[in-house]
Amino acid sequence: MRQGFALFAGIAPDVIKATARETESLGYASFWVNHPGPVDGLAALAAAARETRRVSLGIGVIPLNTRGPQAVVEGVRANALPLERLLLGVGSPNPGALARVRGGVAELRAALSTKLIVAALGPKMCELAGEVADGVLFNFVTPEHARASAELVRAGARKAGRPVPTLYSYVRVALGAASRPRLQDEAERYGKIPAYADNFARMGVKPIDTTIMAETPVALRSAITRWQGVVDELVLRAITPADTTDETLALVRAARPD
Repeated sequence: MRQGFALFAGIAPDVIKATARETESLGYASFWVNHPGPVDGLAALAAAARETRRVSLGIGVIPLNTRGPQAVVEGVRANALPLERLLLGVGSPNPGALARVRGGVAELRAALSTKLIVAALGPKMCELAGEVADGVLFNFVTPEHARASAELVRAGARKAGRPVPTLYSYVRVALGAASRPRLQDEAERYGKIPAYADNFARMGVKPIDTTIMAETPVALRSAITRWQGVVDELVLRAITPADTTDETLALVRAARPD
């Protein structure tokens, strides 16, 4: 199982740059940012692109209901993102999510020669991701639920007669007691989003149960091993007390791939 590392796109640019350099140096497979509303994740990712040469660059994910495919294409080009390294994540809330994602992926594939990643939460979106995407991104799920979702992705790929997409999962990760309140806040915020609330109910867990809270680097690495054999790449979404460079780099180093 490969490992990626992810940050909030609105974090200070210097933190993004330093973290991107460190992920590449330590052998992480990918570096990701999100796309949180008014913060342009593509622009944040461009800062990481300029600091690196090999690591894959993920955006997780652009909602197609607020930024259509043509605007996404323009953003990728305007920020000169390297298509050969880009993992372009897209998704959509309901209503109309399935049709919007299917159509959006087709438009993006016609315009950009890069890997297209679909965010999948519910069963139908997992199957659709298997049919049309190069990768599928799970978020706020347990390893057990990710394993079941992966089977739906594989079923969609078989239906379409195409290779199984690469399986990614975003997992919120915190190290040390000082990070615990922010991790709890993040989990509770997602627990209030209807689609996620429904999925937590399907899994029968609390939002915080899908995260990794570790007191030591050894405990952190032990928790990561629960995902071995479940997904192709585990993307560790950093939660630190104050989003400083030192805190973030400490987490990158503590969770470094073997």
